[in-house]
Amino acid sequence: MSLSRELAISAYRNLLRSTRIAFHGDVATLNAARAEVHKQFVAKRSLEPGSQESMDSLAYAAEVSKILRQNVVQGEQDRPGHYKLNIHEHTERGDNDSIKKGKGRNLKVNSLTGKCSDA
Repeated sequence: MSLSRELAISAYRNLLRSTRIAFHGDVATLNAARAEVHKQFVAKRSLEPGSQESMDSLAYAAEVSKILRQNVVQGEQDRPGHYKLNIHEHTERGDNDSIKKGKGRNLKVNSLTGKCSDA
């Protein structure tokens, strides 16, 4: 088995694992995501192993897998206006320092004098 084929199989399996993590408990979305992964890999099957396009496609698959694992969080409505987020161990959690800075403006957050949109 060639290295390119092994990389493609590894990328495919990694994407399937990422869909399972991202869409756990949502069978319809999980099935749709897996069908899309399969469709995309079948469409790229004819690429020449080791070609630039092949390597770009594998890099893209790795990026999609990472985004699915770390940045996709599903929410379920548990009562009107309230949602429960399905955050898992792979979910990226930032400290939001860049957001707290307000892009150079002084925003009054949680103040009685106004809203962020008033700034």
